[in-house]
Amino acid sequence: MSEETRLLIVFDRAGQEHRLDGLDGWRVMEIIRDYGLPIKAECGGAAACATCHVYVHADWVDKLYPPTDEEIERLDDAFEVTERSRLSCQILMEAQFAGLIVTLAPGSEP
Repeated sequence: MSEETRLLIVFDRAGQEHRLDGLDGWRVMEIIRDYGLPIKAECGGAAACATCHVYVHADWVDKLYPPTDEEIERLDDAFEVTERSRLSCQILMEAQFAGLIVTLAPGSEP
């Protein structure tokens, strides 16, 4: 049985669109990093650094699980936080998130 891949659309800081395939259960941050896009992700997904900050496309904000208190607290360390800000390490890919659109935020570049 093969694993299902899910489309993740990422806009880099220059506005270029990247269409990535991610596996269910993988963190959005891991998918972005594994494709070689410029994302720091210094803590490796422990929600300890805010260097995987992304903006979730407006159409997706209410479709994702809400951020935890820990994620909200960590976003205080990020640059240019908006109501669409999330830590990409805290979003796990699954079937209902196929087609998710995010943009790399300032401060996430290596």
